[in-house]
Amino acid sequence: MTTTRWAILGPGDIGGWFARALPGSAHGTLHAVGSTDPGRAADFAALYGAPVTGTYGELLARDDIDAVYISTVNTTHADLAVAALQAGKAVLCEKPVAPTLAEVERVLAQAAASDLPFVEAYKHRFGPFARALDAAVAGLEVGSALRLTASFGFAAGERSGRLFDPGLAGGAILDVGGYPVSLAVGLAAAAGLDPADLTLTAAAGRVGDTGVDEHATATVSANGFTAEVACSIVTELPKSATLIGSAGRIDLPDVFGSRAASAASFTVRTDRGDRVVEPATVDPFAAEADAVSLAALEGRTEVAEMPWTHSRAIARLLDQWRAGLGD
Repeated sequence: MTTTRWAILGPGDIGGWFARALPGSAHGTLHAVGSTDPGRAADFAALYGAPVTGTYGELLARDDIDAVYISTVNTTHADLAVAALQAGKAVLCEKPVAPTLAEVERVLAQAAASDLPFVEAYKHRFGPFARALDAAVAGLEVGSALRLTASFGFAAGERSGRLFDPGLAGGAILDVGGYPVSLAVGLAAAAGLDPADLTLTAAAGRVGDTGVDEHATATVSANGFTAEVACSIVTELPKSATLIGSAGRIDLPDVFGSRAASAASFTVRTDRGDRVVEPATVDPFAAEADAVSLAALEGRTEVAEMPWTHSRAIARLLDQWRAGLGD
C-alpha cells in the first residue's frame, strides 16, 4: 500500500513518542513537523528525520501530507482537527478530542463531511491485548459483565503548568480520567451494551486552589453494568482494573500499558480455574498510526478500535463528571 506521510502538530513529549514509533509502523513515515515556534519545529524535525517543517497552516496547505497527529494542548485539538480535515488530511488526535462534548461533535461532523478518517488516540484500545479482552467479555467467559473498577493517577509534583491551568483545560479528569472511562465504554460495548446508555450516577472530587480538579471519582452505570472509576494528578493510583461478572472475574493488573508497549497479560478467573491471557505486545503509537492508514486505504472514516460512538460517550461522561464536582 501507499505509505502514509505524517505530520506531527505539536513537537512536545507525546509527539516524540509518536515520532519514535512511526519507523516501527507498517505503513507510516514522518514527513513533517508543525509548531507555532519555528525553531522548536526545526529542532524536533532534525532529531527525528522529518524533511519538512512549518506552521500548522503551512503544513495543512501542502499536498504531500496525508495525515496529521495532533499532540498539542487540549484546548487546541478541536480547531486543529477541523482545519486538518477541511484540508483533506486524515487525523489522529490525542485524547481528549476536546474539553466538551459540543466541541467533539463539531470535529466529528467535519470528519463526516470531509469523508476522512478521524481517530481519538486512546492507546490502550489498539493492538492484540484490547482485542483479546473484548473477546473474553463478548464471549461471556465470566458471564454477564456486572461491575468494573478502574483507576489512573500520578503525582505531578509542583502545581503548575498545563495540568493545573483551567484555561488550558487542565485537571485530572481531562488528563487521565478518560482512561478508566474509555475502558468502561469499551467493555460495556463488548458486553453488548450501547455506550449511549451509559450515564454518570455519582461523582466526587477535590478542586484545588488552582481551580482544576486534582482527584476525582465517579460511578457510571447502564442496564445492570456499573463502573467505578478514579483519577488523580496529585496521588499515585493503580493503573489497573477488575471486571466482575456473574460467573467470575477478569484481573487486569496493567490494563493501560505504557507509552512504549501495550499491556502484556490479564487473568480470567472462574470456578473452572484461572486462565492467563498473554497477547502479543505492540507499540501503541505505531498501532494507532496503522489503524488510521488502513482506514484511509479502505475508505473508512472510523476504526473499530475507537469508533465515534465511543468518543461521543467518553466526552459526554467526562462532561458529566466535571459538572458533577460542582454539585
